[in-house]
Amino acid sequence: MEETELCFPQLFNTSCRRIQRPHFEIMLTYMILSSISVLTAVLNLLVIISISHFRQLHTPTNLLLLSLAVSDFFVGLFLVFQIVLIDGCWFLGDLMCILYQYLGCIITSASVETLVIISIDRYVAICYSLHYSSKITQKRVKICVCGCWIGTCIFQSVILKDNLKQPGSHNSCVGECVIVINYIAGYADLTFSFIVPIGVIIVLYLRVFVVAVSQARAMRSHITATNLKHSVTAKKSELKAARALGVVVVVFLLCMCPYYCVALSGQDSSLSASSAAFVICLFFFNSCLNPIIYAFFYPWFRKSIKLIVTLQILKPDSCDFKMM
Repeated sequence: MEETELCFPQLFNTSCRRIQRPHFEIMLTYMILSSISVLTAVLNLLVIISISHFRQLHTPTNLLLLSLAVSDFFVGLFLVFQIVLIDGCWFLGDLMCILYQYLGCIITSASVETLVIISIDRYVAICYSLHYSSKITQKRVKICVCGCWIGTCIFQSVILKDNLKQPGSHNSCVGECVIVINYIAGYADLTFSFIVPIGVIIVLYLRVFVVAVSQARAMRSHITATNLKHSVTAKKSELKAARALGVVVVVFLLCMCPYYCVALSGQDSSLSASSAAFVICLFFFNSCLNPIIYAFFYPWFRKSIKLIVTLQILKPDSCDFKMM
């Protein structure tokens, strides 16, 4: 074994081996992941600043977008650690390894749970629009978001408790960063962090789609709202928000499903290096796409970006600017 193939050449007998890849492939992967990392962090930071700073944007739906942007922002930061692992060597120690894996699981799960709450928000807004303002309040949304993050932390702590107690206990060599969970915990995590939430999201959005289509037909044919099963025609703004957030959910499914399908099938060992890299890049790229979707659908986000870039938010009364 050549020393250049070892993560730690001085630890000849216990060091892990580097993954041997063409130099072009390594550099391309570095460039792609670095670009995604910077773009994801910057774009989601703009969303966080926009919703946090401008009072008019403090709506229940935007608070949910804020929660999603926070998780996506940390995904951008955590991509740095994924870049470190490109050649298969971890140099930051066992404690940092388990911390990285643990926080990564929390952020991913919190994103999924936030999308579930967003789906519920849109379902109530479209199907029960008269009761929306009384049922969906800022206080309730804040409680749901806090409960989502706290519950996710507790759940992942239970799933990864053995790894948290003894960081690095499952590493087969020095320079490896892996976590091992038993089958029951693994399938529980997959079920409650992906299968059940995605099922709920799909069912709710199908219901929203059916109601939205029926309302659109009713308006076209001049049928009064009382003849509809749900009796209330949703506002155009609510339908537009549902459409935008529906795109977010669809993009999320397209980006996340390949990763979770691999996890569900348990065939990750059969993937080639290039296929595994593609699945991981797609998984992380989803966090970069959400702010881009907002920019296309939400005029307030485009306006807020302009105010942030031109430093007009530094004005004393900038938080009271009219955004919508």
